[in-house]
Amino acid sequence: MPEDVGTERQRRATDVPNSRQRKVLAGIELRYVVTMNLAVHGPATVVEIIELLEYQGFVIAGRASKTVSDALRWEMRRGRVRRIRRGKYGAGQMPRSTEHYIHKRAIALREEADRRIGRDDDAFWDSMLA
Repeated sequence: MPEDVGTERQRRATDVPNSRQRKVLAGIELRYVVTMNLAVHGPATVVEIIELLEYQGFVIAGRASKTVSDALRWEMRRGRVRRIRRGKYGAGQMPRSTEHYIHKRAIALREEADRRIGRDDDAFWDSMLA
């Protein structure tokens, strides 16, 4: 019997060094974080989006460029992301309540990623007192 697709994604994502500590993004979580990053940081290419996500402490499940492109295409259909030119995307429009919900969810995911890699407030103060 074939292995569960979700399990396969998790296994591939954890092949990356230090990824056991990092938050794996896929599906709706990836779409929310990418959408919010475009809204906050402005237009970006797929490569820049991947680099920003890695800097923020995330690992992208599967082949990163394809996974991010799929997430952007999904969000484009809903108007929350717009394509500026080939490979470059910017923030679209969305209702304020949707933006608020996505923002809250993205912040929670960032906090979880920060905790996993030791970049949270407690770790900071512990390192200062050590």
